[in-house]
Amino acid sequence: MKFMKLGSRPDTFYTNEAVRSVSSEVTSDLIVQVKGSRYLLHKFPLLSKCLRLQRICSESPETLQHQIVQLPDFPGGTEAFELCAKFCYGITITFSAYNIVAARCAAEYLQMTEDVEKGNLVYKLEVFFNSCILHGWRDSIVTLHTTKAFPLWSEDLRITSRCIEAIASKASTHPFKVSLSHSHSRRVRDDVSCNGVEGQRQRPAAKGWWAEDIAELGIDLYWRTMIAIKSEGKIPSNLIGEALQIYASRWLPNISRRIKANREPAGSNSDSDSASEVTSKSRLLLESIVSLLPSEKGAVSCSFLLKLLKAANILNVSSSSKMELARRVALQVEEARVGDLLIPSLSSSSNTLYDVDIVLIILEQFMLQGQSPPTSPPRSKLGTERRRRSRSAENIDFKLQESRRSSSASHSSKLKVAKIVDGYLRQIAKDINLPLSKFIAVAETIPDFSRLDHDELYRAIDIYLKAHPDLNKSERKKLCRVLDCKKLSVDACMHAAQNEKLPLRVVVQVLFFEQARAATTGGKVTDLPSNIKALLASHNIDPSKPPRALSTTTSIPGDDQWSTVSGLRTPKSRISTLRMKLAEDDDLDENDMNPDGMGRPSKFKGFCALPTGPKKMFSRLLSTNRNATEKS
Repeated sequence: MKFMKLGSRPDTFYTNEAVRSVSSEVTSDLIVQVKGSRYLLHKFPLLSKCLRLQRICSESPETLQHQIVQLPDFPGGTEAFELCAKFCYGITITFSAYNIVAARCAAEYLQMTEDVEKGNLVYKLEVFFNSCILHGWRDSIVTLHTTKAFPLWSEDLRITSRCIEAIASKASTHPFKVSLSHSHSRRVRDDVSCNGVEGQRQRPAAKGWWAEDIAELGIDLYWRTMIAIKSEGKIPSNLIGEALQIYASRWLPNISRRIKANREPAGSNSDSDSASEVTSKSRLLLESIVSLLPSEKGAVSCSFLLKLLKAANILNVSSSSKMELARRVALQVEEARVGDLLIPSLSSSSNTLYDVDIVLIILEQFMLQGQSPPTSPPRSKLGTERRRRSRSAENIDFKLQESRRSSSASHSSKLKVAKIVDGYLRQIAKDINLPLSKFIAVAETIPDFSRLDHDELYRAIDIYLKAHPDLNKSERKKLCRVLDCKKLSVDACMHAAQNEKLPLRVVVQVLFFEQARAATTGGKVTDLPSNIKALLASHNIDPSKPPRALSTTTSIPGDDQWSTVSGLRTPKSRISTLRMKLAEDDDLDENDMNPDGMGRPSKFKGFCALPTGPKKMFSRLLSTNRNATEKS
């Protein structure tokens, strides 16, 4: 680091009975009191360079021996005053980035300017500051860091702003062109010395070399420095994001542990006050980081954004900061991991383990981004028009192709998000306090086409049913309406067919679609365990004989009575019969679940309504069933 020495006389200051004096043959005639400390000095050397002391001495009456001067609000305290006093005596003093701010503020306070004497302390400090401190990288950061002890003086003297401008200009410069005095610069230069000049040319410089250094600043100075760096416009947004991530890891570690410790009963009021102060500082720091996030998508990782969101939930930051984080997460939620979405819930009004509401907001924001693919422009019928296409028309076609690519990327991201959501549902389903409505709301945020199969969704539903054994039949039916049995794999169908926690109608559907699949592929239908067979037999349903099981005379008592249609003839097609039964059961469920008549229409019809085609598959199924019946 740079330093400056002034003066040539040896240090003759000494302490005698708590009074600082200077050895001299001349009797002292001035007493200066600085924040409780007393200095026994001489008028001539001090008044010749300090205009403020001249005015004070001229206005105050003189005593018989000493004139007393009070300086209670002296900036920098006794250390800064002693530097100025030694400069007046010509004693050797050393200035560096660590003490130049205090000395500069003290010299300004004493008015040690050129108006009093040429080459005074203010002038010399300004020359050193502009020619040395601002030209060094580490010197600028250390000086900026020390300004927090003198915020008002540093602002008035433009020390803070000049340091920030110097740091911002150097951050966009190649590190080999900057005067560095830091471990990072030493590592870089060691690599160059080992690999030679050719290695230096081949190896690109670390573009974010400045991030760790400025992470030492407090949040106020860091925020102003980052604003200046961003305003330069030379640093890519991804490097800005990396710098913010370094700063957050430096100042926001183990927030959950800290807040958990703060929640424990405090031993005294002072402990609670200190905990509250720490929380408020962390809250301010987090909100400042959020305000500095680059607007470009992908500038910071989705994992980092979700960590900030977890911290925001713990620190109870402003709702605007939470919504901003949720919006940014929604832009790249396809990069998230299930564990990142498990945000702890600290709301006093909810007993759930995780904050499902904020995840719902993220998913809703994500779905709002989806747009339908743009339509192709009408083709010209004349070949001459195609040959005369202008350059602007070609540009329009290029933009349309790019739009289609982005739309395709949006579709692929929805497929990824669907897998993430199903994994998230499996985790939150274990929470015994999770309401059914929130589980269904999360499951329904993803459109049907995004789930290529429903195996993971079925596993989540199975976990929820096990964690909530008190659900009644109507609630279990409502839960299973989000499930499409046609999208279950063979293994999932085998498990579902033997799952006693599922509603009977779902088991029957699974058996039917598995039978249809087996009929088309020549496979076998799942062999049910004895307890499921007994359950179906109690309702006059025989899975081995579909024609009899799907008759309209089947009667199921109680809440499962969805297949009783009296007074109607047996349809020729079992498919239409099953469709009638499912439709009637949907109507019954809607009446049960929405007694006020305001309920939304069930999505189960859309999921489980059987298609009218292909006819060949069902005719083959019917012929197979007839042959099996005749043989038996």
